Amino acid sequence: MVETISVKRSWNKYDDNTQELPEIVPNVVFKTRVRDDEMTLLKHPNPYRWEDKTSFDYFAKKRVVLFSLPGAFTPTCSTYQLPGFEENFKAFKELGIDDILCISVNDAFVMNCWAKQQKIKKVKMIPDGSAKFTHKMKMSVAKDNLGFGERSWRYACIVENGKILKWFIEPGMEDNAGEDPYGETSPENILNWLKENG
Repeated sequence: MVETISVKRSWNKYDDNTQELPEIVPNVVFKTRVRDDEMTLLKHPNPYRWEDKTSFDYFAKKRVVLFSLPGAFTPTCSTYQLPGFEENFKAFKELGIDDILCISVNDAFVMNCWAKQQKIKKVKMIPDGSAKFTHKMKMSVAKDNLGFGERSWRYACIVENGKILKWFIEPGMEDNAGEDPYGETSPENILNWLKENG
């Protein structure tokens, strides 16, 4: 059953910005960098090439956990969230999850370097450098108070063949939030939901 949820974005006290979140993941092209086997054999110093990936590539005919976070290399994301999903990958698979996807408003170079630094092998990293996916998911926030510019609010979803079955959204979503809450989108919380709801 698809969950319908609305979020009230609280930064404009003069306007009720309550909006329904999408029930289907938006169709977006992601600019990724992938290892090129031929370039690797030739011992190229940077054996990667550009490759366009679409939402279809990541979500079609799969049941996935998607999680989004404010930025690569940031403390909570690097200490708890990303490594937590990597460590719990087997547990998610046992509960019927095909892939775990991490998306952030960062470019492909940053996402690849972060994955390497974190020794990520199982979670798939998705660069949303222009925030197109984040905008269409209605999860874009300003983080100018930290010098980040536009970023994603911290959220996660259970997605089946492109349909969003369940949202997990950290409380207090607003521009330039003073806090970065973490709990709703933790791998442990999502695992518990899957165990109870299938």
